[in-house]
Amino acid sequence: MARSYDLIVFDWDGTLMDSADKIVRCFRNALRDSALPDPGDEPIRQIIGLGLDEALAALLPGHGDADRQRAVDRYRDYFLHLDADQSVLFPGVREGLVEMSDGGYLMAVATGKSRRGLHRVLTETGLAPMFVATRCADEARSKPHPQMLLDILDATGMDASRALVIGDTVYDMDMARHAGVDALAVTYGVHRHDQLQACHPLGCLGSFDEVRRWLA
Repeated sequence: MARSYDLIVFDWDGTLMDSADKIVRCFRNALRDSALPDPGDEPIRQIIGLGLDEALAALLPGHGDADRQRAVDRYRDYFLHLDADQSVLFPGVREGLVEMSDGGYLMAVATGKSRRGLHRVLTETGLAPMFVATRCADEARSKPHPQMLLDILDATGMDASRALVIGDTVYDMDMARHAGVDALAVTYGVHRHDQLQACHPLGCLGSFDEVRRWLA
């Protein structure tokens, strides 16, 4: 039986929004334009959830700050302006968030996106009013460090024991563990079931509708 919580902290990409393909495409285009090595789709999928600086450091360990910054800047160009494809919410997310809000849950977002990027998708989806707090990777240390989550707990006055993190990567699971917060994994995002299960979440769920039922 699911434990009772007051605050649910969601990851964004791969948990609420089906954006992995766009992120991979924008990274590969940015690396190509920056004349930097392209590791292919799967290594890029594995770093989704990290802040941009941390993601590029993982993808380009043999390159210096100038190379990585060039790729970061070009990635932002693609994601915010040049790639016209608009990512969509996963099935059941909009209805599920309304249901959770009506059920009395407070909801927040802790994401590897920049503030500018999160503001854009919250505006496009109209979901901004759903969340009492949001924290981004350009405002705090990147996952798996717990700072984003600790900042949200502080902003909401919530004790860690009353909060639940829901995410699709090991970075989300580790962030929660470092903050002493329970975590629930979703397996429809970027990290595999075995990777997530190794982090010992409360459960590994295959759809957002399963998340809704787990919380009901």
